Amino acid sequence: MYLELQELKSFSVLARELHFRRAAERLSMSQPALSKQTRRLEEKVGGALFARTRRKVRLTETGRVLLPLADRLLEESESALTIARDASDGRAGTLRIGYGLAAVSDILPRTILRFSQKYPHIKLQMCDMSTPSQLTGLLQETLDLGIVRLPIASAELDSLSLIRERLLLVVPESVRYGRRDNLSTLRDTPFVLISRSASATFHDHALSVCRCAGFTPNVVHEASETFTILNFVRAGLGVSLVQSAATRMKVPGVRFHELKMPESEWAIGVAWKRISEKRDLILKFVDTTRIVVRVAPRFSKSSKDQA
Repeated sequence: MYLELQELKSFSVLARELHFRRAAERLSMSQPALSKQTRRLEEKVGGALFARTRRKVRLTETGRVLLPLADRLLEESESALTIARDASDGRAGTLRIGYGLAAVSDILPRTILRFSQKYPHIKLQMCDMSTPSQLTGLLQETLDLGIVRLPIASAELDSLSLIRERLLLVVPESVRYGRRDNLSTLRDTPFVLISRSASATFHDHALSVCRCAGFTPNVVHEASETFTILNFVRAGLGVSLVQSAATRMKVPGVRFHELKMPESEWAIGVAWKRISEKRDLILKFVDTTRIVVRVAPRFSKSSKDQA
């Protein structure tokens, strides 16, 4: 035996009107039908909900106990219906989003704030992951979106380029490095890099940039976090190559220098699986991200176009 929503709605209206005719009119039903429904509800709860006289109707103690519970169930039912309709319209659900350092420092916080204000019924689950891990998650559908290093080469994924990121040289204040210098002048200097286990793509990119400058760096220390790298440089353990976003960390005792090498730049964008049951939700987040970074509303036909 269970309580039906229509019974609870009729009870709630009658409890406020305390008049069968007026309550029946509000409910667009006949007075006998309301009386029959009320008796059926009273049979279910095992006691009278209303005390009736020829001139007056009042709530019993049982009725007073049931009323707030009935109102809560009715409100939850209405809320459930609204959220389910929003989900059907692509305005409710859950998005699992991967991100990395450059994204979290600027793009992602502003996007989350704007998106959550516009779509309060879409829950966001954030995952701090490297680009390769994000791409694997997208293909295996354990992630819905990723903010990743571009280009990507899977035909199953779509992407939208958002910003250009670049490597900067960071040195201790004691190291002289002028405008006329280039990276090759540091070929004999110890380097401190992000470990390959922390970010294989970033680690390999840093090595590649050094090779383009004509040398293989002498890596004496590695770390898993950029903040640690900056402090190692500050301590004089070596120089490093870091993302431009690292300048926002405001670590004292270090200096940043542009590399003046096209190989030091790369694109950061948002990627998602082309075929997904969450496509409506995904594209809403993609569009919000595009607005935040003010890029043109142009989507790639496929990720192969980015390769």
